[in-house]
Amino acid sequence: MHWQHIVDLLHTEMASGVVASSLARLVLAAVLGGIIGLERELKHRPAGLRTNMFICFGAALFTVLSDLLAVEHLGDHTRISAQIIPGIGFIGAGSILHMRGLTTGLTTAATLFVVASVGMATGGGLYLTAVFATCVVLIALFSLGHLERTFNLKTLLICYEVTGGSVEEITQEVNRILERRHRMMQNVLSGNTGQHIRLQFDVAGCNRDQNDLLRELKASTALGSVASLGPVELE
Repeated sequence: MHWQHIVDLLHTEMASGVVASSLARLVLAAVLGGIIGLERELKHRPAGLRTNMFICFGAALFTVLSDLLAVEHLGDHTRISAQIIPGIGFIGAGSILHMRGLTTGLTTAATLFVVASVGMATGGGLYLTAVFATCVVLIALFSLGHLERTFNLKTLLICYEVTGGSVEEITQEVNRILERRHRMMQNVLSGNTGQHIRLQFDVAGCNRDQNDLLRELKASTALGSVASLGPVELE
């Protein structure tokens, strides 16, 4: 009787149509969160595929539960889902870091906040709204950053590595080049390979300034080799 009772409950729940609707919402939330998370994963962000998928899925599940439990127990329909916002705020705050004298992770925190809202929209049955919001987020993440760099609207922190005979010689030459641009080396690291000195440093500037700086560093006869190690991501 015990197992038969469980089977009867499951059959009744499946026949009501509520389960099918809830599962569809949760699957869509996982897909939409995963799509946004994939973009974050491709850019090697700490909050990547699984994090965004779980947040979107969890927000959708809490929204579904908030509505279903309120109907069953005659409670407030928004009581559970209302707590999603402060919860995501706590997670987003943890993704913001103060590193190398700069604040990073702001875009990651904002993305988590929006992903949670996509999950809530999906859990509430607003499918078109959730899909539209996901498309807007993806356009912003893929396109706006590229446009900011192309039109020199965003300050980039680029890491460079140069080699030379001594730290003093390299530092003096790099500072000579940077002086004309009113820039300074940041986060300077040096190492001795036995054959030459390696010096790594960061420089802040827009995309155009960084390209000009790289050309001048490569044109210097006082430096052995010059390489751009890419951006230190600022979000």
